[in-house]
Amino acid sequence: MIEEEELTAATTKTFLQLSGRMEHVSEAATLRIAARAVELRAEGRKIISLSTGEPDFPTPDRIKRAGIRAIEENFTKYTPAEGLPELRAIVAEKFRRDNNIETSTDCIQISSGGKHALSNAVSVLVERGDEVIIPSPFWVSYPAMVAIAEGTTVLVNTKSSDEWVLSARALRKAITPRTKAIMLNTPHNPTSAMYSQRDLEALVDVIEETGIYAIVDELYEKLVYDGERHFSLGSIPEIADQVITVNGLSKAYAMTGWRLGYATGPRHVIEAMNRLQSQAVSHPSSISQRAAIEALTGPQDDVETMRLRFESRRDLVVRIMSVIPGISYSKPKAAFYVFFDVSRFFGRKFANGDRVGTADDICSALLEQHGLALVPGGAFGSPNHIRLSFAASEADIEAGVALLKEGLSTIH
Repeated sequence: MIEEEELTAATTKTFLQLSGRMEHVSEAATLRIAARAVELRAEGRKIISLSTGEPDFPTPDRIKRAGIRAIEENFTKYTPAEGLPELRAIVAEKFRRDNNIETSTDCIQISSGGKHALSNAVSVLVERGDEVIIPSPFWVSYPAMVAIAEGTTVLVNTKSSDEWVLSARALRKAITPRTKAIMLNTPHNPTSAMYSQRDLEALVDVIEETGIYAIVDELYEKLVYDGERHFSLGSIPEIADQVITVNGLSKAYAMTGWRLGYATGPRHVIEAMNRLQSQAVSHPSSISQRAAIEALTGPQDDVETMRLRFESRRDLVVRIMSVIPGISYSKPKAAFYVFFDVSRFFGRKFANGDRVGTADDICSALLEQHGLALVPGGAFGSPNHIRLSFAASEADIEAGVALLKEGLSTIH
């Protein structure tokens, strides 16, 4: 006979169990490493962080003033779940003007960041048993979004030698009767590669024939270098009703903390995303929406100024990393990352005799012993690589790369 206390304990233990889907969801590695860097600084350590994908520039003054005005005017109440009508109209025009995507106000969602819009899209499209194709390397949160929706991630490897671009042949091979969508990211995090118009057009026949959705993350579209031009898959008429395009203000406008993103796509998908958002978070911040109106309609000089500065930093980091033996990487075309291969160091030993097995081992040693925070590529599906962010000051970039060179030189 079970004693009452044992029954109570068993009932409590059962009650405290988490849902099975959370077994596949871990903390974002980028945030975990940033938190560890903060801990070490609190201990008095000098830490150079080239780990976070966050512009080090302040939000432009004109945008900050718009947010302040919203507060002063008491614009601090509920808004429509899908976002302010005025802002949705502005975003629709932005998609038409900048991306050649034909859309309308009722096919726009304003969300609490680009990540939120991506998660909304995955949640309304994917259910248990569905497969989602994700090219690897990938942004850390994509597989987690699929897992939360109880879908299955199907990874398709891409290679540096192919400029990290998914081919139509590889896409077709990965599709099964259970495939619901593909998640694409261009410009790309973590590789800083970019799909050209030709690259994306090559995928059209496969997407159209199979009827899958394409969820496209374009958050880095304004940070493109060497005269390259961003192209949107959603602008191709043949598959326009299968593409959900997601963007936001975090990268181009240095507004990471404002949490303001947006999306467009087929009306029935956006309507479902809006219903989900209304139940999950009610709506994005009223203050951030006012700031977004200014960001998108005001002068764009500050965006170009930041882009040019990032391009200059790209040139700096590529030049000074070129003298480090044992690593290889592609020159970033966009965004602000260098994704470099450190597999030549595997099997060797650190100065203390410990064996080097993965990029995680190298990143841990660089942080704990040399004071440099980077993100191991395993978080992005590529354990041979490390991601370095040049969204930092020139001084920090130079100091950080010097620490990288010093740390790698201790591996024999």
